[in-house]
Amino acid sequence: MLEGLGRTQQDLLNALLHHASGMSIDELAEQLAVTRTAIRQHLAALERDGLVLRGETRPTGRRPEQLYRLTDHAKEQFPRQYQMLASVLIDEVAGIIGPEALAMLMRSMGRKLALDRESQVVDEARIVQHMNQAGYQSEVFFRSSGDPEIVAHNCVFHRLAEAHPVVCELDLALIGTLGGAEVDHTECMVRGGNVCRFKLRPSAETATGPENVRPSEQTDPVDD
Repeated sequence: MLEGLGRTQQDLLNALLHHASGMSIDELAEQLAVTRTAIRQHLAALERDGLVLRGETRPTGRRPEQLYRLTDHAKEQFPRQYQMLASVLIDEVAGIIGPEALAMLMRSMGRKLALDRESQVVDEARIVQHMNQAGYQSEVFFRSSGDPEIVAHNCVFHRLAEAHPVVCELDLALIGTLGGAEVDHTECMVRGGNVCRFKLRPSAETATGPENVRPSEQTDPVDD
């Protein structure tokens, strides 16, 4: 996101990053060697975009100075190493529990994420809503046969999945649990595809069981 900003706005955000308690318009104008009017205009734009907020006021001998500081959203635009930490963790866990147990763990995490979002089985349109909230940039696509597919244009774990393809098991379990079905991963960006394409395929359990009940929630019939 920072790359889409002008040089002065990037410099302004960098200055605020180094002054967590906030900076005044005069201080920013002096550090960036631009006019106070220009600083005001840039701050207004950055406030509108949710990158800067007004902090405390600082007393002076005259009128108190308004301080500006970064929002949490702005701080997240600077480089983070979540990818590196996640990759190291996956390597360590795989070494401790083995690859098969790691795949089971990923599926368990995907199911938990799904159950945190829905208590019942939902359709593809609702699944896409949940995926888009997580940044997948997905949509429901209907093939010529009329069968719906879920197409994701952004793999939110792409770099991690390139190093550890087992991460895709989380996606499959998330989608499958939300939809109460098995999932065919017919195209995958990690495997060279242009998108990630998923198709729900009702399992034997859900094909004969009560509608809108997850397989894990079905109960055995009681004998009379």
